[in-house]
Amino acid sequence: MAVVREDLALTQTQIGNTIIASVAITVIVRLVIGVLCDRLGPRKTYSGLLLLGSIPVMGIGLADSFETFLMARLAIGAIGASFVITQYHTSIMFAPNVVGTANATSAGWGNLGGGTTQIVMPLIFAGMLMLGVNEALGWRLAMVVPGVVLFFTGIAYWLFTQDAPDGNFDELRARGELPPASGEHGALQSFIVAAKDIRVWALFVVYGICFGVELTINNIAAIYFFDNFELTLATAGMIAGLFGLMNIFARTLGGMFSDLFAKQGGLKGRVRWLLVALICEGIALVAFSQMHVLSLAIGIMLVFSLFVQMAEGATYGVVPFINKKALGAVAGIVGAGGNVGAVSAAFLFRSESLTYQQGLLYLGLAVLALASCVLLVRFSDAQEAEEAMAYREAVGDDTGAGALSLR
Repeated sequence: MAVVREDLALTQTQIGNTIIASVAITVIVRLVIGVLCDRLGPRKTYSGLLLLGSIPVMGIGLADSFETFLMARLAIGAIGASFVITQYHTSIMFAPNVVGTANATSAGWGNLGGGTTQIVMPLIFAGMLMLGVNEALGWRLAMVVPGVVLFFTGIAYWLFTQDAPDGNFDELRARGELPPASGEHGALQSFIVAAKDIRVWALFVVYGICFGVELTINNIAAIYFFDNFELTLATAGMIAGLFGLMNIFARTLGGMFSDLFAKQGGLKGRVRWLLVALICEGIALVAFSQMHVLSLAIGIMLVFSLFVQMAEGATYGVVPFINKKALGAVAGIVGAGGNVGAVSAAFLFRSESLTYQQGLLYLGLAVLALASCVLLVRFSDAQEAEEAMAYREAVGDDTGAGALSLR
C-alpha cells in the first residue's frame, strides 16, 4: 500500500476510504452469499465467486487515480464473502464434536492468506524491480499473480468438491433427501427466520469486534510499523505479516477449545469460552496500543493476534447450532458483522487528527465493552439436551454419519 500511496498520491483519508469501501461491500455480499448457499449449495456459489473475483484483482493494475483504485478495491472486497461459504461448507461436512475445530481451521488457513500476502506481495514486487520494471508498473504487474491463482482455485473448487457428505444439493433434492428451495425453505424465508433471532445479532456484534478488528489490523499494520518505527517497507511488511501468519494455528485453537468446552459444558460451555477469548483480546489490544519499543510491540501484537483469532474460531464454534435450517443465512449475517466492525473501526484510522496509536486504544476499549453481547447468546434446555445427545453420538461414530443435518 505504501508504494501505491506514492504512485497515486493518496492521502491518509483516501487510503482510509478505500479500506472502508473494500470492507463495506462485503457486508452486502455476505448477506446474499449466505442465502445463496442455502439455495444453490456451496460448490456452485464458491466457484462462481472466485471466478468473477479474479477479474478485478488482475484489473486493479489499470487504476490511474483515486477513483479508479477505489472502484477496483470495492469489487475486490466482494471476494471476502467467500468466508461465509467456507464456514457453511465445513459446518455441514463435520460432526458436532469437531465442527468448531473444522470451522476454525478452514477459516484460519483462509485468513492465513492475509498474512502470506503481506510477505509475498512485496517479494513479487521486488522481483519485478530486479527485472528492470519501475515501481509504477511493478505493483500493477504484481497484482496479476494473485488474480491468476484465484481463477484456477475457482476451477479446482468446481471440479474437486461436493456440497454435502452424501452428494450435491441438486442430487439430494432429486432424491427427496433435501427440501426444495421454495416456500418455507426458500431463500427469503430462511433469511427472515435468521434475522428475527436476537442471538444472531449478538454474534453479529461479537464477530465485528474480533474479525472486524483483524481486518483493520491487516490493513494498517504495515503502514503503522513503517511510519512509527522508521522501518523499511520490506521489514514492516514482514512484521505485519506475522499477525496474519498466526492463523496457522491460533484460530484452530479457538475452535478446539470451543469443542473441548462443549464436551464439559455443552452449548453454554462454547459461549463461556467465547466470552473469555474476547476479554483477553481487548486487554491485549489496549496493551499493544501503548507499546513504543519495537520488540515489545511485536511481542504484544502476537499475543493480541492469538486471542483475536481464537475469538473468531470460538464464534463459529457457536454459529452452527443457532439455526440449522437457516444455517447459510445465520452464517451470512454473522459474517457480515465482521465487515461492519471493520468499517466502523476504519473510521478511527482515516482521521488526520487521530493517531493510529490512539485509534488502537479506543478500539481495544470498544472490544472490552461490546464483549458483553455474548451474554445474549442462550440456548433452551431442550436444545442443550438435543445437542448433547448429538455430540455423544458423533463421538461414538467415526463413519461421518454425525455430520450436521440440513433437513
